[in-house]
Amino acid sequence: MKKFTMALLMVALMALLVACGAKDDAAGDKTTGSKAEPEVEGTTEPEILTIKHDLGEAKVAKNPEKVVVFDFGMLDTLDELGVEVAGVPQMNIPSYLSKYEDSKYTNVGGLKEPDFETIHAMKPDVILISGRQSAMYEELNEIAPTIFVGVDTANYMESFKHNMNMVAELFSKEDEMKEELAEIDEKIAAISEESSKIDAKSLIILGNQGKVSAYGPTSRFGIIHDVFGFKAADENLEVSTHGQGISFEYILETNPDILFVIDRDAAVGGDASAKDSIENELVVKTKAYKDGKIIYLDPNYWYLSGGGLQSVKAMIEEVEEVL
Repeated sequence: MKKFTMALLMVALMALLVACGAKDDAAGDKTTGSKAEPEVEGTTEPEILTIKHDLGEAKVAKNPEKVVVFDFGMLDTLDELGVEVAGVPQMNIPSYLSKYEDSKYTNVGGLKEPDFETIHAMKPDVILISGRQSAMYEELNEIAPTIFVGVDTANYMESFKHNMNMVAELFSKEDEMKEELAEIDEKIAAISEESSKIDAKSLIILGNQGKVSAYGPTSRFGIIHDVFGFKAADENLEVSTHGQGISFEYILETNPDILFVIDRDAAVGGDASAKDSIENELVVKTKAYKDGKIIYLDPNYWYLSGGGLQSVKAMIEEVEEVL
């Protein structure tokens, strides 16, 4: 019996030693510290897009994560597409984009005075700018790939669509953009058809602290004539960013059937009101005033953020009401 018991104990001991050896092999040799290396999954390099724009060329990784936006039209486009941005200039932000005044977004300075130190510290993947920042393009481009997205007002829709398709490709939103642009084209075609049926001539003016300037075809607000099809009361107005300075006597002499007014003071928080100064004893004699056709356009869309998906659709709606 003793021999039998000893034999059982020996068998059990050997089984235990075999089990421990197998465990050590799986864990690795304790003396050398070597272990089975985990498998490393292959990494995919991001696709790099080469984007040509009016100020140069930018190489940007597709679907950039940290985006700085100075152009409010582009900001409203990214907002419409559901693309998150990291930094914006938190000054004179259009009211419909007021959520970007929140502290969760980095304030990158003013529209004409970017905070280069803050932008550099952010290490953005891409910076989107327009006319107000064009003079600082080289300096911004040294921080991160910088793309000019300002709209060419002489070729408004072509330039607008170029920007929209570019940003759609950059953020993989091609399908959404195709639908958005198709909707815009359809509405513009309807407006153009209606405007071609009327002989009324229109004048576009900007009110600024009691002074007025006028804009004609191919100008900053020339989309009203060039795209929407409203006939111009004066075809020879100077084309410039700030328009052609005019007098109230000029408005009466031109005598437009429709007077489109953009109130800059309302856009930048000024104390003056364009309506108070424009509807004076001279302007009330015009056809536009007598027929109730002085149209005050929303400066949030027209002055601060033109050229965006949301702003262009809003501009279309405002002009539709005239017809």
